[in-house]
Amino acid sequence: MIFKITVVSAVLIAVGLACLRRHMAGVRYNNNTTRLDGKTVLITGSNTGIGKETAMDLAKRGIMRCPYWKTENGFEMQFGVNHLGHFLLTNLLLDLIKKSAPSRILTVSSLAHERGTINFDDIYSEISYDPGTSYSQSKLANVLFSRELAKRLEGTGVTTYSLHPGLIDTELKRHWEKESVILRIFFSIGQYIVKTPEEGAQTTIYCAVDEKLTSESGKYYSDCAEKTPSKEALDDEISNKLWTLSEQMVGLNIGST
Repeated sequence: MIFKITVVSAVLIAVGLACLRRHMAGVRYNNNTTRLDGKTVLITGSNTGIGKETAMDLAKRGIMRCPYWKTENGFEMQFGVNHLGHFLLTNLLLDLIKKSAPSRILTVSSLAHERGTINFDDIYSEISYDPGTSYSQSKLANVLFSRELAKRLEGTGVTTYSLHPGLIDTELKRHWEKESVILRIFFSIGQYIVKTPEEGAQTTIYCAVDEKLTSESGKYYSDCAEKTPSKEALDDEISNKLWTLSEQMVGLNIGST
């Protein structure tokens, strides 16, 4: 009898603590649809605690295989967010980056770039649109941008690197999961075997700090090692043409850096 009372008491205490923990946690903000396009977010103390969690949550609001959307400037969303935004920001900061030399510019691309091609005849994806095709195009643009930027920054002390972080369990898959039941099953199983965000950050860290890469620039990396990108990603004519077009699209007229 005493044993039964003890068990019941333990269960009641556990339930009470769980309820108290839930109450103390407060309300969780679950709106994942709010867009941050065109916004600049400055977070202090983001190396740990609340600041870190805030930065991580905002960083999850990236774009991958989304429905056909346009930015406020009229660009196809994936090309605008994944390429043009980085292109414009980098160019606006170039003078400061050069003054800070030796310095490095990292562009996170994807293995998906190998399936990509730059559709110069329909860069706004108004004639036809496929989420996967558009994503691959934007990731190819990342590699081409880094390669072209390296040529334009030669001799300045600024080096550039593009990289594939690996297949990672992040919020980027939220649109992809909606495409089919098969993909939902794939991600349900895959979350146990893909990289964690911490593991996925290693190649980025490698490119940012490894001293062996000091004299390297414009190359592509994966799993903390140099890898050969797709044939189109090595095409200097395409990279130069994309650079010129990107300048026109974002309203820059800076010519050679």
